[in-house]
Amino acid sequence: MRYYYAEHQAAYQRLVHEGLTQWSDLFGETDEYDVFPNRPFLEHALTRLKLPAEPDVLEYGCGTGPAACFLAARGFRVDAIDLIPHAIAMARRFARERGVDVNFRVQDVCVMGAGGKQYDVVLDSYCLQSIVMDADRANLLAAVRDRLKSSGYYVLSTAMYDPDRVYDNEFRYDATSGICYQAAGPAEDAIQLDGTWYLPHRRHLQPAALRAELETAGLCVISQDGGDVICVRSHGA
Repeated sequence: MRYYYAEHQAAYQRLVHEGLTQWSDLFGETDEYDVFPNRPFLEHALTRLKLPAEPDVLEYGCGTGPAACFLAARGFRVDAIDLIPHAIAMARRFARERGVDVNFRVQDVCVMGAGGKQYDVVLDSYCLQSIVMDADRANLLAAVRDRLKSSGYYVLSTAMYDPDRVYDNEFRYDATSGICYQAAGPAEDAIQLDGTWYLPHRRHLQPAALRAELETAGLCVISQDGGDVICVRSHGA
């Protein structure tokens, strides 16, 4: 089981059990489905994008689908994917309740690969920080670029390095890579640090490092405010 699966599976099982609606509810950040963490940035970003009348959108790591439903209600044609079946089941229910049409499906974003449909917008609503390892992030960003139309936009919200964030004794932060590791037993993707097993947990980069990573992946950053970023495809990349 890959490092990013167990935590997310457990979280969405807890959402079902506790009658909550989205990931951020677990941390007291939200309490209404239609009020999702990156909604203010997304609303602002949409005023800046030059889009056709009925844009095609792919949201990866969609969770229970609040951003996907938000876009579908505004005339976007939305495909939305997530790793966890519980999340997709909830997303489909919430879409039905709102009378919006979203093509939800279960898909691991780290193995999307090249090819397939291209989109006017590819959206990340706080998924990328949970994709930790270099190879996984490179695969994901390559797939993002491959799925953008020549005039398309990558709209990204991701958690960033915060000097005030406290990593307790269960976690270990590597400032060089931006990787936060969590103590765990031996497992796929686990590494030993000073005799203790750790799993990759989050990638908290500083803005310049995130920008450099995106540019290396063939994406041109046209707007960045911390972890809220708008990119287009780099010409000739």
